[in-house]
Amino acid sequence: MMNHTRRHLLQGLTASTALASLTRFGVNDALAQAAPNDYKALVCVFLFGGNDGNNMIIGADTAGYAEYAKARSVASGINIAQSELKQFQPRANSRVFGFHPSLTKVHPLFTSGQLAVLANVGPLNSPMTKAQYQANTDRPFQLFSHADQQAQWQSAISDEVARYGIGGRTADVMAASNAGSSMPVITSLAGTHLFNQGAATSPLAVPSSGSFTLTGANATDAVGIARTQALMSLLGQGKEHALVGETADGLSNAISLSGIVNPVITTSNPTVESLFSTTGNSLAQQLQQVAKLIAARGTFGVKRQIFFVSLGGFDTHANQLATQAALLTNLDNALKSFYDATAALGVANNVTTFTMSDFGRTFLPASGGGSDHAWGNHQLIMGGAVKGGSLYGQFPSLAIGGADDVSTEGRWLPTTSVDQYVATLASWFGVPGTQLSQAVPNIDAFGVKNLGFV
Repeated sequence: MMNHTRRHLLQGLTASTALASLTRFGVNDALAQAAPNDYKALVCVFLFGGNDGNNMIIGADTAGYAEYAKARSVASGINIAQSELKQFQPRANSRVFGFHPSLTKVHPLFTSGQLAVLANVGPLNSPMTKAQYQANTDRPFQLFSHADQQAQWQSAISDEVARYGIGGRTADVMAASNAGSSMPVITSLAGTHLFNQGAATSPLAVPSSGSFTLTGANATDAVGIARTQALMSLLGQGKEHALVGETADGLSNAISLSGIVNPVITTSNPTVESLFSTTGNSLAQQLQQVAKLIAARGTFGVKRQIFFVSLGGFDTHANQLATQAALLTNLDNALKSFYDATAALGVANNVTTFTMSDFGRTFLPASGGGSDHAWGNHQLIMGGAVKGGSLYGQFPSLAIGGADDVSTEGRWLPTTSVDQYVATLASWFGVPGTQLSQAVPNIDAFGVKNLGFV
């Protein structure tokens, strides 16, 4: 999807309804850490296309809604009525806000303290003022571009083409946590993306439905066994060449790993499955599989896991109201079901789920009832360890052309960086402070390294 991600060598193991890709399971000895005693998982929910945070979190008090309605009137085609908002007042905050009316199920999680909002976060090379932006001082590369902004969100690298993602680099640091297990730290339910790629470790990609196995290979069938044995023999040839050897090892490991992963994702788990409605909801399908993999953590012998899932369709240049309402309904249902599943499995305090997206969208509407590409955006963080019921970061002024608008259309200059967002999650995950810059290379450019939301 992104040009620079295609520069990575990723080998796939293809099934009739599945993709599994795995290259390196090794860990750099220099990064090794003692295996922890507890279990923790991070789950990244990437909203591809650029979710309109301006309609996900809205000022709901009189002054706040008046500011909103000045730019997004009923005539704009993207106005959400004040009466429809799911209101909330963050702790230690005098303002009242409202969630999009589709977020009916996660709204109570905010009230009960398992959901937090991070306001106006985006890619930055360093803290930036509007004057610095206007002077073109150290701007992130190719702002407002889907491919580049997705890469910057997934890598926390804003000034160059990134080779590794934030999940992959975090896995590099924490790989020894899963010592003795063939299961990698990262598993993607949404295919191959930059987020998952590390320098010393690589992800496993499993399907959101169906089986994770090699087409034609069946452990109970003599022909299938013979085919698998023949393939494994072929993969053992020519390994004196580094590129061939790495590719062969990756595919061999993936085939071997399918023997423990496939039974987990294809076997019914009533505790998990009873909590999800997956019909027409690809994100719910993915998170259901994540829950099943978490339930099998003891079988896999893992202490740390990172998962990547996604939901697309947020590039709402037109017909935004209906499109976003449907997408956020799917997000709402999937997140609530997943939280309930972690609670049922007894790991709600051990699993932190967080959203990311390409960018925010212009506050001023576009023709056709939509909005255009922007910058700073609002994100959701969910889990039992989350210090919920609060809004972190700074909610922007919604004045067009004002202090937070780098344009004349409502493109918010982020007041919190992706680096700070990721560093907070990585610290909770167990990345030592001395190695935080290995997971988030640019974190030292920012004074606050932990935002305190978890």
